[in-house]
Amino acid sequence: MNKNFIRFSACIALATTCGYAQVKDSIKVKQLDEVVFSDTKFAQSKEKSGKVITKITASELQKKSGQTLASILNSVAGVEINGTQSANGKNLGYYIRGGKNQQVLIVIDGNPVTDASGINLEYDLRLLPVDQIESIEIMKGAASTLYGSGAATAVINIILKKSSRKPLQANAYSNIGSNNTATNRKYNGQDFNQGFSVNGTVKKVNYLASMNSTETKGMSQIAESPSDSNYDKDRFSRINYLSKFGFKATEKLTLDFFGNYDKVNNDYDFPYDNTGSNDSYINKSKTEQFRFGFSPKYTYAKGELHLNSNFTKLQREYQEFNSWTNGVDNSSYGSRSVTVDAFNKNNFSSNFYLITGTNYQFHDMKSETPYSIIAKEGAKFNMVDPYFTGVFTSNFGLNINAGARLNIHSQYGNQLVYNVNPSFNFGKEIPVKILASYSTAFVTPSLYQLYSEYGTATLMPEKNSTIESGLELALSQKKLTFNVVTFFREQNNSIGFDATYHYANVEGLNKAKGIETIVNYALSTKLNCSANYTFTQVDEALNRLIPKHKVNASIDFSATKRLFFNANYQYVDARQDAFFDGTTYEIFTAKLGSYQLLNALVKYELVKDRLTIFGNVTNIFNQDFVENIGYSTKGRNFKLGLNIKI
Repeated sequence: MNKNFIRFSACIALATTCGYAQVKDSIKVKQLDEVVFSDTKFAQSKEKSGKVITKITASELQKKSGQTLASILNSVAGVEINGTQSANGKNLGYYIRGGKNQQVLIVIDGNPVTDASGINLEYDLRLLPVDQIESIEIMKGAASTLYGSGAATAVINIILKKSSRKPLQANAYSNIGSNNTATNRKYNGQDFNQGFSVNGTVKKVNYLASMNSTETKGMSQIAESPSDSNYDKDRFSRINYLSKFGFKATEKLTLDFFGNYDKVNNDYDFPYDNTGSNDSYINKSKTEQFRFGFSPKYTYAKGELHLNSNFTKLQREYQEFNSWTNGVDNSSYGSRSVTVDAFNKNNFSSNFYLITGTNYQFHDMKSETPYSIIAKEGAKFNMVDPYFTGVFTSNFGLNINAGARLNIHSQYGNQLVYNVNPSFNFGKEIPVKILASYSTAFVTPSLYQLYSEYGTATLMPEKNSTIESGLELALSQKKLTFNVVTFFREQNNSIGFDATYHYANVEGLNKAKGIETIVNYALSTKLNCSANYTFTQVDEALNRLIPKHKVNASIDFSATKRLFFNANYQYVDARQDAFFDGTTYEIFTAKLGSYQLLNALVKYELVKDRLTIFGNVTNIFNQDFVENIGYSTKGRNFKLGLNIKI
């Protein structure tokens, strides 16, 4: 499949170069005030938002060619995605404001996504290729009022690509790169990414279809022992299909449908002790995800009515070497999820609108392992959440966002959350916005935590509360922008193990606090500099793989209209890791050293508006460091690629 992809991309490149040279695009892009969706679910000027929302636009994604979704998010202030520097198939850890995976909600085109068969009800970002994405918004803080369970430390709102206004447009890309550790310096092709899409609009109908593929080899997931350099090179293979169809039934009613299929085949390993000495070619996994949904939208004189619906079926299969029996264990996990979110915006005046909605979720799971069987008939729950949010925007600068949500859960009962978020914009003469918020959130126990052999059916949801304050500043017609936010977060009812090795709510309060700041300065139309800094301090119970200090810095230079350079730097402070030793059955902690990375990219538009080529190098100084105990880490690597528009 991947060889066919490469041949197809090469043919398109040749045809494009020969037949479409110097063709100009007829659509001009107007510079508009930036809008965000995450804090209201509706388009709103960023100046009137009471949150500091990081938006990664389509043009910014184009400047990050060759990167994964996880590595792009890892450069955002306040976000630590652990695993971005490891082998592609390694599990990812999401650490935001002292929280972990289950406290970060992923939303794709308005639909919350999750794996209902997972221990922590989390979504695997490895399933989604960057080339399907139009833009990303990251809103940090407790946000369960609008988004429900899981939105305790952040909402990552991903908007997929939309149809072109042209009747037909096609895009294709292909890139090839190395996949080395710091001690393995083979710069032949080991990382292949390719894909294509067709999209357009014909009268009242719009459509999009895309296919993407990734194939990676060359690295072992676990760190190679100094005495053995012949570890199995773990393969990562992914293929993605996405289709979208829209119909403008009337001037007021639009109907949108989507469907996608994702499959990942992955070799994996896990160290039994801190030397990373375990390796097996037998360990393999396969994940298949199928999603489809329907999203109608109706506009009327005083507002808008939206319905987002989504069905997800996910299946995971594992084949694993059992060192105690010298045999092979097979396990399978499956889940189904249905989410329906109906919400309405009613404009009572030019200064006030009210959002009301009801969210329904149903999840079930099944699993079969050598140690237990969980039937889907006995492992399911549903939630019904009515909610409202009022948004007031005054003419003199005061903005208030406040609301509440009642979670009605079939298993543990009711849960009320709320938020209050005032902000004040001083206007053009004093381009400063100050903001503050108090918000609460909850994290639902997973089906595994409720119904597995280790489960406890009486578990209560984890509760979170966050206080934050900050300011945004824009000077010299937004050539210089700066923001800073301080936060304080508390969580209780955390889920852990009791003395009988069953899941239980842990007594006690855990706290996290910190500062997130971003500065961006456009020195000229050609040169732009940006940097962010994050300080995070957590209680000992939360202290795993969270750096106290983290810095990202980037320089963009457009030498000509066609030639673009980028250099970016990252510093990650020392972290504490925890490790389960499979030989002694003990858990020990270790401190991982800090590390610094320098990366660079160059892009050139070879055929105007049609063909762009790029090259990048990561970890230029080939720094050898540890991201996770026992696992390998990427060294210096190169990538070359092309992007084509027809």
